[in-house]
Amino acid sequence: MSVIRSLRREDREPICQLLVETGVFTDEEVSIALELVDIVLDKPDQKDYITRAYEDEGEILGYYCIGPTPATQSTFDLYWIATKPSGQGKGVGSALDEHAANLIRSSGGRLVVAETSSQPKYEKTRRFYLTRGYNELARIRDYYRTGDDLVVYGKYLT
Repeated sequence: MSVIRSLRREDREPICQLLVETGVFTDEEVSIALELVDIVLDKPDQKDYITRAYEDEGEILGYYCIGPTPATQSTFDLYWIATKPSGQGKGVGSALDEHAANLIRSSGGRLVVAETSSQPKYEKTRRFYLTRGYNELARIRDYYRTGDDLVVYGKYLT
């Protein structure tokens, strides 16, 4: 049985593994993702990051991390959403995105913003956002490095 639930300490290593297994994220990006996981696990009272895991029969197949965007009214950032390769194409990412959207709505959120890279290895990510109702809102050329643009997607929830 599949469930999307709050993060547990024992989820850290499976999340690390799934981030590496995607073959998309650099070591630095995995480290940044785990920093946010650690904040959620080590500071349960913090309000900057909300993280949920997708578990199926005891296995973590995906997760997301969202948070209210500082200095905005009802805008949230989708910091991370990732699915283990064995769970891709099976609705795990869509279920995570829908769960995040519902959680954001219930918190008074109206806009979700997600940022990604223009590199070819992120093509599936960009396609995912478009199929899930996000629109490309902005593109900043050579943002990450020469030839690697920042692509900003957004989805209005109202």
